[in-house]
Amino acid sequence: MQIAAVKQERVETADISIGIVAWNEEAGLGATLQSLFKQSIFEELYWRGWKLEILCLANGCTDRTVAVAQEVFDAQTHQHACRATFSARVVELPERGKINAWNRFVHSLSAKKARFLFLMDSDILIHRRETLWNMVRTLEVDAQAHIAVDHPCKDILFKPWKSPWDHLSLAASRLTTSAEAQLCGQLYCIRAGIARNIYLPKDLAACEDGFIKTLVCTDFLTQPSAARRIRLAEGAEHIFEAYTSPKAIVKNQKRQIMGQTMIHIVVDGYLKTRPKSELANLADTLEEKDRTDPEWLKRLMRQHLSKVRFWWRLYPGLSGLRFRRLSKLNLRERLVCFPAAVAGSLLALVSGLLAFEALRAGCTNYWPQARREGLSRANP
Repeated sequence: MQIAAVKQERVETADISIGIVAWNEEAGLGATLQSLFKQSIFEELYWRGWKLEILCLANGCTDRTVAVAQEVFDAQTHQHACRATFSARVVELPERGKINAWNRFVHSLSAKKARFLFLMDSDILIHRRETLWNMVRTLEVDAQAHIAVDHPCKDILFKPWKSPWDHLSLAASRLTTSAEAQLCGQLYCIRAGIARNIYLPKDLAACEDGFIKTLVCTDFLTQPSAARRIRLAEGAEHIFEAYTSPKAIVKNQKRQIMGQTMIHIVVDGYLKTRPKSELANLADTLEEKDRTDPEWLKRLMRQHLSKVRFWWRLYPGLSGLRFRRLSKLNLRERLVCFPAAVAGSLLALVSGLLAFEALRAGCTNYWPQARREGLSRANP
């Protein structure tokens, strides 16, 4: 009883909360958690007298994800040099899905007095030891920034020999990072006060990062978009496993297009018509909408699809996005990335058709789990 009381006190008074979203990740979760516990943030918080809580949000898991997380947490809470600084626990959520896990973590599970919230996936490796601390410091020194992000690196970047396919994949990543205010949902740090005014509609189609980016950069749709709201932290990186099979790539693109379509419907078709009083309390507005009218977003989706004749018009810029990003690069980078822009545009058309058909069938909760090789080859 005494130990439980101490742990509960530390959770309630935590200054930073880390939420790790995990769905059937028993194979790679151990490596992810080990990279987390090697971070310098533990020492930095120890010297400050701050507290940190870590929550593994195991949602709808049917494998040993919970057991693996608990084993690592038990070991670290007894052996870690800064064990007095943090608490760690596994939260089992019966409902599968990142949207529900995000809402539960932000609005009910994370420490109420936390200043910053980290959201991270359970299948990445945090690369540089100072990554998490540099993200916190970025928000501390820049009052205009609401979210700090790191640089996401594909594991193939660290291969000693790269195939033409690898070079094409890395060029596609360069196109993505050429855009301002990029928010990678795999890892980011957000001010708690900002996060708690965001509620993710349950049918958002698992593309929460684009929705969060839109709200944050526009101060909840009250101002023109400002890229400065999302800042890239210096010396902060994580590694993720690149999709390598054509089937996995198409599935991932299909998911993203479905998500971007739903964001377009919610933001441009619904929220921009709401009064400022509702935008000021957006989390309450959207949560109430989900509670009282569970089918509202699917209904808006059907209305939108009834007006869209061709799948490449699901949302503005679906087919031409890569070439617009290409124009922002210098001449040398344009030449290098041009094949990736062409391939990406063709892929968007194929995946867009699949997304169009899925949305017409009423599917919004599409989150495929691709079979990949693991991050063992990532050895920076």
